[in-house]
Amino acid sequence: MKIFKKYSPKHIARYVKAFFKGRIYIQGRGAYEFNHGKLIMLKDYQTPKHRQTVSEINRCIDKFNHEQDAA
Repeated sequence: MKIFKKYSPKHIARYVKAFFKGRIYIQGRGAYEFNHGKLIMLKDYQTPKHRQTVSEINRCIDKFNHEQDAA
């Protein structure tokens, strides 16, 4: 499990994209899992803050994928 001491969506998105499957913890935001290079919702952590974090990081991952396809 990787622990991020601060919330940086681009940095976290790069980590998730590189490792493809695993668990992370973001200090002040909580625990997350990722699978197939995307952050997924945990049943125990379905708060608005959690949903926003998952959505924001997955958007960053999509942006990285589109930039990579264009190159």
